[in-house]
Amino acid sequence: MTTITFGKLAIIGLGLIGSSLGHAAKRKNLVKVIAGFDADADVRARAAKLGFTDTVTETLEAAVKDADLVILCTPVGAYKSVAQAIAPHLKPGAILSDVGSVKGAVARDVGPFVPAGVHFIPAHPIAGTEFSGPEAGFASLFDGRWTILTPVPGSDEGAVAALKAFWEGCGAQVDVMEIAHHDLVLAMTSHVPHLIAYNIVGTAHELEQVTEGEVIKYSASGFRDFTRIAASDPTMWRDVFLNNREAVLEVLGRFNEDLSRLQRWVRDGNGEALFDLFTRTRAIRRSIISAGQDTAAPNFGRDKPKA
Repeated sequence: MTTITFGKLAIIGLGLIGSSLGHAAKRKNLVKVIAGFDADADVRARAAKLGFTDTVTETLEAAVKDADLVILCTPVGAYKSVAQAIAPHLKPGAILSDVGSVKGAVARDVGPFVPAGVHFIPAHPIAGTEFSGPEAGFASLFDGRWTILTPVPGSDEGAVAALKAFWEGCGAQVDVMEIAHHDLVLAMTSHVPHLIAYNIVGTAHELEQVTEGEVIKYSASGFRDFTRIAASDPTMWRDVFLNNREAVLEVLGRFNEDLSRLQRWVRDGNGEALFDLFTRTRAIRRSIISAGQDTAAPNFGRDKPKA
């Protein structure tokens, strides 16, 4: 694996992904200097104490000045205003990228502001936890996980290779994908599952015949794992659904059709169909483990609650 050292990395947005990027880049000395910026002054102050950047700047302009690699780690809904603000301050030859979970909206909102001579290469690390904030970051977040690059038409091959090497240096496996295809795939593997989790947890909370205390007290593994997903950052996920609505609605329509079929099987007592479905889905779970994207350890490898 070949890695590359950038002179200066600017991380815009110092939450879970931004802080983890800083930790990962420092772990392998991938860059000489890391500058960070966050719109929230409190986040800037907290991040400055954690050591995953060399400097935390008070302005966007100062963060991106002379940066060789700029990565947007804010919620996707903020990308347009950030791109407008930093565009005049990006140096020729710099790479501008991001970590957003949707890519069509990123190309739409950022692309028009990218100056000539700056390489715009959207990206998406498929990694995260339900925690947020600069304290949530850790260097190994991307280890063994996939990062997808979605270069815009006409992208410089050398810049794409450099960004690929950077993410590999952070521990990720890297793939390259067309933008629209990425958004459809992620709608199925990430966005709709989160939407379902939010809905199930909300429904359980609102059921009048079950008190909130009973839901929490008797949470079995299924509901408990839905609540973990539903604890994800609300601003980020609001922006994901608003900016990938076409793909999400397409996958959600298919899901509703399959759910109606499942409802019929339960109503009609079709045990054979249920057994066949559950057998297929168990095989999918096993293939995810075999691919190294999860663990077969008890409790999915999570620590047991402390007494």
